[in-house]
Amino acid sequence: MNNSFFTKRHFAQIIKLKQRYNFIKNFISIETLSGFILFAVTVFAVIIANSSYSDFYFDILKSPISIGFGENSFSMSTLHWINDVLMAIFFLVVGLEIKRDMLIGELSSVKKASFPIIAAIGGMIIPALIYLFLNKEYPIGFGIPMATDIAFALGILLLLGNRVSMSIKLFLVTLAVVDDLGAIVVVAVFYTSEINYLFFIHAFVVYSLLLLLNYFNVKKLLPYLVLGLFLWIFVHKIGIHSTIAGVLLAFTIPLKDKKIKDIKVEENSSPLEKLEHALHNFSAFLIMPLFALANAGVIIDFSSVIEHKMIVLGVALGLLIGKPIGIFLFTYIATKLKIAAKPANVTWSEIVAVGFLGGIGFTMSIFISNLAFSDERIVSAVKIGIFASSISAAIIGITLLILKRK
Repeated sequence: MNNSFFTKRHFAQIIKLKQRYNFIKNFISIETLSGFILFAVTVFAVIIANSSYSDFYFDILKSPISIGFGENSFSMSTLHWINDVLMAIFFLVVGLEIKRDMLIGELSSVKKASFPIIAAIGGMIIPALIYLFLNKEYPIGFGIPMATDIAFALGILLLLGNRVSMSIKLFLVTLAVVDDLGAIVVVAVFYTSEINYLFFIHAFVVYSLLLLLNYFNVKKLLPYLVLGLFLWIFVHKIGIHSTIAGVLLAFTIPLKDKKIKDIKVEENSSPLEKLEHALHNFSAFLIMPLFALANAGVIIDFSSVIEHKMIVLGVALGLLIGKPIGIFLFTYIATKLKIAAKPANVTWSEIVAVGFLGGIGFTMSIFISNLAFSDERIVSAVKIGIFASSISAAIIGITLLILKRK
């Protein structure tokens, strides 16, 4: 009997490890393909914004779209529907990924999580400090160089194929997840308009109901999604950026450890996994390309770059220099102080290379720049800086990984 139990238990552990590996592999393949699509859409948006169709492109983004019945209607521009509604769904997926990683993934134990967490913290702090040092008059833009675009970064790694180990890909994925969590906190705390405290009560009541659903382990997704819609409305009314509602909703969706029924390991997916599976491709292949199409279309005007050169320089240097310095410096010091342990099969030169890939800001940096500045000329100048530094960071990161391989 003991032997039978031993066999089943260890068989289940092997299955669980295999499933985790397969999930990571599938996640990376989806993100990398999404990265290529994002790059193509970004190039297309820049081309059309600087073509004879420029006015048509920007008019569509400014056109209002209304929904409702009778006298009750809700109207926003096309751009705001994408940035406030669709991006809330994107952040819901991000929140689901973060929660899963914290409970059963690479962030589920201190030993596994400490190194990428410290790397991500360094990769956020140093870029922000570089920006603030250069822009005492416009400090609000400090969050722009803190962000990493995981889809683009993993797309770059895919180009290198077997030249890059699975350990490097896993390190970048985990680092980016923590980076996303940091970006969410920054958006919630620093990029919030005038607060309407009355709607805090509404949001609190709705969120309390969501927590109760989680407490009683309600597995039907419909109640969560209905309450999540009301949560989005109230968060939007509060003045906090409405994408935060997606993250808050994600943290209430139940995730239970899978139960082993017999030697065949029959399993039922948790509500979190079902929702993540249902939304991940929708987010990767529709929401993010639409976001890139709507936000990457910048008119190439170097006069605006010169006019706001310190802002652009702060963002560009933060991404291109601050990211690799922060990621390497923080992890190196933490390793020397024995706060964290570097993965045995990852070299310090590869950590530096991943640091440069972390400097690929693209969509996440663009998202924060739209929140940070209302002046369209500043936003356009910043986007040019984001494009230039992200492309440069990608080239340097690729070169370092190829040289390491040789």
